[in-house]
Amino acid sequence: MAWISQIPESAAEGTLQRLYASSQDRSGRIANIIRIMSQDAASAAQSIRFYVTLMKMPNALDSARREMLAAVVSNVNDCYY
Repeated sequence: MAWISQIPESAAEGTLQRLYASSQDRSGRIANIIRIMSQDAASAAQSIRFYVTLMKMPNALDSARREMLAAVVSNVNDCYY
């Protein structure tokens, strides 16, 4: 298994600190995907904005279809969803 260096909560500053806090507030924990992107907080923030735009904002697909597609892609990629 590959290992990606992650910045711990205690060392997070600025944008990363805000991302960690937002994740913690939203779900009671820091999502692993945010931890994995912690080395580049600006890219992590942009990635999260992109996700929110695709998955949470109104678009051509209803929310059930978007979630179904995310679950199918995660399954095909052998990822935990």
